[in-house]
Amino acid sequence: MKNNLFLGLAIATMLFSCTTDDTADIIINDNSDNSVVNNNTTGGGANTGQTIFLSGTYTENLTLDPINTYKINGSLIMASGTTLTIPAGMTIKGLATGANVYIAIAQGAKIIANGTANEPIVLTSDASSPAAGDWGGLIILGKAPINSVSGSATSTSEIASLPYGGTDSADDSGSISYLRVEYSGGAADGQSENNGLSFYGVGNGTFVSHVESFEGKDDGFEFFGGTVNVDHLVAINNQDDSIDWTEGFTGTITDAYVKHGEDHDKGIEADGYNTDFSNEGGYFSKPIVTNLHIVGLGSSTGNEAIRLRAGTQGIFNNVLIVGFEEGFDLDGDQGDNPTGAGVLSGDLHVTDVTFTDVTTKLKNDTGETFTEADFISGDGNGTGTDYASWGAGWTIE
Repeated sequence: MKNNLFLGLAIATMLFSCTTDDTADIIINDNSDNSVVNNNTTGGGANTGQTIFLSGTYTENLTLDPINTYKINGSLIMASGTTLTIPAGMTIKGLATGANVYIAIAQGAKIIANGTANEPIVLTSDASSPAAGDWGGLIILGKAPINSVSGSATSTSEIASLPYGGTDSADDSGSISYLRVEYSGGAADGQSENNGLSFYGVGNGTFVSHVESFEGKDDGFEFFGGTVNVDHLVAINNQDDSIDWTEGFTGTITDAYVKHGEDHDKGIEADGYNTDFSNEGGYFSKPIVTNLHIVGLGSSTGNEAIRLRAGTQGIFNNVLIVGFEEGFDLDGDQGDNPTGAGVLSGDLHVTDVTFTDVTTKLKNDTGETFTEADFISGDGNGTGTDYASWGAGWTIE
């Protein structure tokens, strides 16, 4: 199917042909606001910049210049072989028009977005009064294994319809640090929703550290399979699940802080495989989660901190859960969704956990019989993560 994708740049109009993915010619038009911006407030020599609108599919590297102001006004897709580079301290705004405004790093492409605690990179809404769901979010697609397909086959992302998955556990999609995504989660329809950050089959050659999802309409972070190892995640006021995994995710999550706002669902919702498709790969998600702190709105709210289902496995170490009716809710059966079997085998277990203002520590809806002690050891020993220390300076609540 032929598509015309438009990319606004402060350059002359160009026309070139894209030969990947069987797409038709891509037309690049100049949609930029060419007004000159004086970024020098010191009274010295003038430093000028432009407001540049970005969208379309890039087949060459894109390096943003701090002197300019950038706005995303559609789907910005980095094609295989390209790199998007965002310098520290930059704020990029997405037009507040919902799901079709997002950044996607396709298989074989990379993003280099390394901020600092003093100069974080911010992806946010351009609305004067921003709100959750104003724009899409950041999507990264890799070549690491997923269990919804077998072998070297790929699946297709629900947003952008791009391929992901494969056989390269060490696939490298770039480097991200000290990055904040705000007001994301625009929904295309009832089944296709953006998250703050979506990791589709991302490999463990990718570096992800110190990343926040703030005020998202859907999930904060969602892992669709893959092996990526992430650390220092912050999810504040996301309206669906703060952290979500499915499709055989087997990476690590180290030091994560979750805080619920008035509108929210689970702190973590985890599936062993995508039940809308199948477990073609024949294995289940099994991440290692270490140093986790989840803050809810109180035990009277009727919410669950962590729901584990569809056969997911996982090892949880050092967990602090505050203010929920249920701490862990395990769902499954003795057939295709053997969540309880993971408890019995030791593949789903919690070591060192503290429950504060939690009515029910464990709810077992798996069809298997086991005790709380089979699932939890070290009750009362969990301290969570030192978010007050490592989250200072670059996060917001």
